Amino acid sequence: MARRLSLPRALAPLRHGPFRLLVTGQVTSNLGDACYAVALPWYVLAGHGGTLLLGTVLAAYGIPRTVLIPAGGYLCDRWGAPAVMLATDGLRAAAVAALAVTAAAGPAHAAELVPIAIVLGAGEGLFLPASFSVIPALLPGDHLQAGNALASGGTQLATLAGPAIGGAAVALGSPAIAFGLDAASFAVSAATLAGLARVRAATAPPAGGQAGPGQDRPARLGTIVRAERVLAVILIVNVAANLGSGGLDGVALPALAHGPLHASAAGYGAILAAFGGGALIGTIAAGQAGRIRRPAVAGSAAFLIEAAFIAALPFLGATPTVAAVVALFGVCNGFGNVVMLTVFQQWAPPALLGRLMGLLILTSFGVYPVSVALAALAGRELGPSSFFLFAAAVLAVAILGGLTQRSWREFGTTRPPAAADAPGPPATAAQLPGQAATAAGQGARERTPAGREDVTGG
Repeated sequence: MARRLSLPRALAPLRHGPFRLLVTGQVTSNLGDACYAVALPWYVLAGHGGTLLLGTVLAAYGIPRTVLIPAGGYLCDRWGAPAVMLATDGLRAAAVAALAVTAAAGPAHAAELVPIAIVLGAGEGLFLPASFSVIPALLPGDHLQAGNALASGGTQLATLAGPAIGGAAVALGSPAIAFGLDAASFAVSAATLAGLARVRAATAPPAGGQAGPGQDRPARLGTIVRAERVLAVILIVNVAANLGSGGLDGVALPALAHGPLHASAAGYGAILAAFGGGALIGTIAAGQAGRIRRPAVAGSAAFLIEAAFIAALPFLGATPTVAAVVALFGVCNGFGNVVMLTVFQQWAPPALLGRLMGLLILTSFGVYPVSVALAALAGRELGPSSFFLFAAAVLAVAILGGLTQRSWREFGTTRPPAAADAPGPPATAAQLPGQAATAAGQGARERTPAGREDVTGG
């Protein structure tokens, strides 16, 4: 009898049809986002809109995105992640289509661009918590980490390939064509999310007011926030880590490349590509690793190694060497983020996953402006090298501080008691047709400013 070929562990989630639909739609959407990221500044600046208009448009996008993240978490728990993602993708498809029409009609003006940016930012803020909460409802627990790795890896591939597509669309046609591609990608994503209709019922609030994945129970959220010490540790570590990462990527790294390294634009691009390639390798490694006995310790080790690489970067002296170390830095970051995201999804009660993910994302995005401002100040007063040392020190101190806490070291090995002690019947994981229910809660890059904003620590 012929032996059946088995997929590698990292590809095992692709056996599940709903997950394949999700990844197909999200990778397509991220390709469109990369086209948008190229076309927007080109459209504004080439049309003599100036940096002031570009900054105004980005602010009009970023503020509602950040403000509405908690609301997105609430809606995710109330209506289910697929429903929220479908609604926001439909909204953003319409907004970017309007932007394509605007770009085809003439030069950039604040009166048209700012309202569109507000709609796009609001849609993104509502979308983000759901995008990080949907995979546990689509996969059994033993495939969750590999599923997160595949979703993250697909996003990274799209981020690497998308700018070339967007650049070609702008060069050969116009920014309107790139915006049209982005609108079409949102439509494709919405169509794939509509294909998840058969699992939406499993994640929607059950009738009769019983507890379930979509049931809003504020007392339970308050209980877990007050009772779970590890949640406070996670948020502190996340804030500290992102206090360095935003300024590192957005200010210090380009300043190092342009200044001490005397790198060309191509050299700086090679450094960014090296990080993307390394992060892709790290996510694949995390997907292939399977269950880790002490996941928080493994993730912490990856982030501590990453901190050492960050500290070394400004003293390497040559662009190829910096690119090589940035690639290793990316491996650690990709591995650690997938491991810690998975364990957070497993730990969180399913009925609160959207709101807890919203809280985690908010602490990541919320410190970005502070990080960029600190990097700019440090670069002006002390040179770009100083912020590398600051970012490495803050990350290392945060991780080492977390490791002094038993709740952090054992994070991911036990189920939170607050979920069991909360009033009402316990929530259970969403169950797909033909699948046995897994343990509760067992077993996604969105359009952001340049740089990485981690939601899991490093």
